Amino acid sequence: MNPPLQHIYDLSSISAAGAEVTITAKPEELPALAQWFGVDAIEAFTAKLELRKLSQMRFHIDALMTADIVQACVVTLVPVNTHIERRFSRTLHLTTGPAAGRETIIVSPADDESPEEIASTRYDLAEPLLEELALSIDPYPRAPGVEFVPPDDGKSPEESPFAVLKRLKQGS
Repeated sequence: MNPPLQHIYDLSSISAAGAEVTITAKPEELPALAQWFGVDAIEAFTAKLELRKLSQMRFHIDALMTADIVQACVVTLVPVNTHIERRFSRTLHLTTGPAAGRETIIVSPADDESPEEIASTRYDLAEPLLEELALSIDPYPRAPGVEFVPPDDGKSPEESPFAVLKRLKQGS
């Protein structure tokens, strides 16, 4: 299944000054995004990306993504509105092309993430945005002030095995 949002960009066209790209989901794309993520609605989705060319084979993306989503509360099922704002960055490494294999990448063990390998300079900028949004959505949203209270089934709670051991120890 194709993602509901795509924005193909030719990374080789980035100038020495870099590039700025804004991606905003159109109103007709929002329902497909909501269905893709399994939420009731996505009311807004925007991202601002700063692109830099580090070398012929390496590119860097700094992004600020914002989204307004509506989910059902897991306790009461009332709609829960959530504003998500997430900053992230990615380094991309081109693995094919005329200079492939000539550039050496040194990755420090202390680095959190290594560069993401890409096969072409034609890159879908929406892909990392969708990944980051998926990671940002609360899987168990709750309405403000709502707590889950387990139903009382009328049975008395079972005695803890440790309480039984304590009584046995006191009796001896």
